[in-house]
Amino acid sequence: MLRICDVPRSTYYYHLKHPERQQPISSGRKIPGYSYNQQGKRISDTRIVGFLRRLIQGPNAAFGYRKLTVLLRRKYNLVINKKKVYRLCKSLSILLPQREQIHTVPRKVANNRTVDGPNQLWQMDIKYGYVAGKRRHFFLASIIDVFDRRIVAHHRGKACDTQSILHTLRQAMVTRRIPKTEPKLVIRTDNGPQFISKAFYNFCEEAGLEHERTPVRTPNKNAFIESFHSVLERECYQRHCFESYEEAFSEVDRYIRYYNKDRIHGSLHDWSPTDYLRLVNEGTIEPKSIAL
Repeated sequence: MLRICDVPRSTYYYHLKHPERQQPISSGRKIPGYSYNQQGKRISDTRIVGFLRRLIQGPNAAFGYRKLTVLLRRKYNLVINKKKVYRLCKSLSILLPQREQIHTVPRKVANNRTVDGPNQLWQMDIKYGYVAGKRRHFFLASIIDVFDRRIVAHHRGKACDTQSILHTLRQAMVTRRIPKTEPKLVIRTDNGPQFISKAFYNFCEEAGLEHERTPVRTPNKNAFIESFHSVLERECYQRHCFESYEEAFSEVDRYIRYYNKDRIHGSLHDWSPTDYLRLVNEGTIEPKSIAL
């Protein structure tokens, strides 16, 4: 029989000599109803509820479950998880309602549209880079024209606040000579803090720009700038080990010049962004309509 079942004789006799203990069938997850302190002593949930009542009667009455967990650990030496404290606080009805986030800046969600010329839709986003010699990151904010894939302006620096973003946007408008006429140029971003600020909103209103933001967790709505950052990572960041910020900034500037003037794009009839726009303006190439 062992030969037919292809089971070694030693295995069979080993299991006869050392039978495995049968594990009892669990009837489901059971809540023990107690926790431990630092000395390994059991502390019942009833006592923990008493501790919580004492804590919220003093100046810590406004604390949430996370800070109450810290106090339970420090004052009563409990080994307890914040999730359990949350459940106990919920049973006591001492949890405060969640604060509502109030957005003072109006939000316009990115719409489906068709792009058939330059300066109709720009996409903007921020990417990190790494300087190995400093063990620090740097920022790169880029603006891409969806029609010809040109990086019309970019900012690289140790920080990237709202003023840096606004300076980059001004630089792009000067480079492309954007007038305050209809139809408005659309600038599409995600929901980063720089893009939802009042300063950014006011600038777009004054400059005659239409700002739209992508829905949460939908990077495909910003696919062209995301694609550029993927290419940048593969063709620039991964090929260099930057020892200083100056080296990183210089290499990023060099690559973006190459990207705009020399790097060919399959979606642009194998032309660079600069050559593609020139040939479209000359009438040599029929422009593509991009639906997004």
